[in-house]
Amino acid sequence: MTASIHRRHVLTAATLAFALAGTASAQAPAYPAKAITFVVPFAAGSATDQLARALGQSVTTDTKQPVVVDNKAGASGMIAAQAAAKAAPDGYTVLITTNTTHAANEHLYKKLSYDPVKDFAPVTGLGKGGQVLVVNASSPYKSVAELLAAAKKDPGKLSFGSGSSSSRMAGEMLKQLAHVDILHVPYKSNPLAITDLLGGQISMMITDTATGVPQIKSGKLRALGYSTQKRSAQLPDVPTIAEAGVKGYDMGYWFAAYVPAGTPAPVVARLNELLTHATKSAAAKSFFDNAGSEAWTTTPEELAKFQAAETQKWGKVIKAAGIEPE
Repeated sequence: MTASIHRRHVLTAATLAFALAGTASAQAPAYPAKAITFVVPFAAGSATDQLARALGQSVTTDTKQPVVVDNKAGASGMIAAQAAAKAAPDGYTVLITTNTTHAANEHLYKKLSYDPVKDFAPVTGLGKGGQVLVVNASSPYKSVAELLAAAKKDPGKLSFGSGSSSSRMAGEMLKQLAHVDILHVPYKSNPLAITDLLGGQISMMITDTATGVPQIKSGKLRALGYSTQKRSAQLPDVPTIAEAGVKGYDMGYWFAAYVPAGTPAPVVARLNELLTHATKSAAAKSFFDNAGSEAWTTTPEELAKFQAAETQKWGKVIKAAGIEPE
C-alpha cells in the first residue's frame, strides 16, 4: 500500500470515528431531558417540602422540564433516603433532605436501610435555620421558665412531640441542659405533631419555623423560645432559649441536596448550578423569609466535609442525651 493510499485510509477511519462520535453525541440529550423527581423525607407542608417546591419552580423555569415532589414521610426520613439511594444514578432523582437523614440517623438507629455517605453523591447545601419552642395558645405556660418549672414539679407528666431528628434533638437537648424529664412522643413529620399540639394531646414541641410561625401568627400557638444563639427576625420579641435561662442551648438545622452514588460528575455539576441559582429565586427567598432561615450553598466537596463534621457533632449530642439507638 502506498503512503498516499495509507493516509486516505487513516483519514477515512478518522472521519468515520468523528461522525460516529457526533452521532452518539447527538443521541445523548443534554441534562435534563425529562422530568426530575425531588424526593422529600417529610410530609407535605413540612419545611423541607416547602423548600423543595420553591426550588422546583426555579429548576422548571430554567430547564423547561417539570419537577415532581415525591413526599415519602416516616421512619425519620429513612424511607425516602432508601428510595433515593436505590434510584438510577442519572440525576433524575434528587433527595432534598436535612441533617435528620445525613447526620443524626446513624446515631439514632442501630441499623440504617441506607448509608448516608457511601450511597450518595453530595450536590449542594441549600439552607440553614432555627427552631421555635411552642405550646398551645391555651397553655398555662407563658415562658420557658414556667414550662421548665412545671416539668421539674411533675417529672414525666409533660410531653413533647417531634417529627424530625432536629426537632427531637432540640427537645432532648432542652431536657439535658435544663435537667428535666419530659416524655418524647414521635411523629412522622412536624405538621402531624403540630396537629396533636393544637388538639392538646402533647404539651409542647420545638419545631422548624416554617411549620410553627404560621400557627403562631394565627394565634393558635404561643412561642416561648428560639433555638439558636441569635433571635429570629420573624419573632424578634421571642427570646432565645439560652436567653430564657437554659445556658449553652443552641440547636439549628440544615437542608441539602444529594443524588445516588455513581451519578456522573457533569450531571452533579449541572444540578449544583441549577439548585444554587434556585436558592436565589423569588419563591425560595419567600420561603427563607417566612421560615426564618437563610440560603446556604456549597460545592459538593464542601457539603461532604460539612456533613462529616455535623455527623460528629450530632453523635456527641445524642450520646450526651443518653439516647440508645433503636
